Amino acid sequence: MITNSYHIETAEGIDIEIIPAGLAARTYAFFLDLCIRVVIFIAAALIFNYFGTFGQGLLFIILFVIEWFYPVLFEIYKGATPGKKVFGLKVVYDNGLPISFSGSLTRNLFRFVDFLPFFYVIGAVSMVLNNESKRIGDIVAGTTVIYQPEKAKPLFFNFDKQSVTLPPMNTEQQRLMISFAHRARYLSEARQIELADTLYPILGVRGEEAIRHIRIIAAVLVGKA
Repeated sequence: MITNSYHIETAEGIDIEIIPAGLAARTYAFFLDLCIRVVIFIAAALIFNYFGTFGQGLLFIILFVIEWFYPVLFEIYKGATPGKKVFGLKVVYDNGLPISFSGSLTRNLFRFVDFLPFFYVIGAVSMVLNNESKRIGDIVAGTTVIYQPEKAKPLFFNFDKQSVTLPPMNTEQQRLMISFAHRARYLSEARQIELADTLYPILGVRGEEAIRHIRIIAAVLVGKA
């Protein structure tokens, strides 16, 4: 299967799959956000038209704010605009970290370049030619629009029915076992083995066998086995 997804590993050893959103999904999200902005502007116009020239001045200010700060506001607080949320999209930095105010502001200020020569032609061409489907604003800001990964279950204890004798452990060691099982699905295999090997003095085994032991022990400790 051909895919443009890629993996990054955080400093904590968590393996994250990044799946950039393509032109079609982002276009649908854009038009939905456009409809929302239009509705907001029409509602504001119906109210401020009663205030004469003063109201018209305020309406221009509202138009400016809606056009330039609508996406910024939602991206820094929610990770995505309502349109992107509907289609399961999210804006992040290239390393997978949540976008900040400066990053969101930069990518959105460069929309005027993506818009050239009319209706986001440059932005669309950039996304088609870029492996990560980035428009100019994303390239400059170091951001990307990805498909929001599904939320994992709070606990993940993958164990078989073979029994393991619980080794002598203090409270802190028990906590480490449970914490490992909780985080296992977010960690790369190499990182799992690395962490599991640090518990060799307790388990007496290493590698994949240590991982299996830890998951079974953790399941017993939390009453899952």
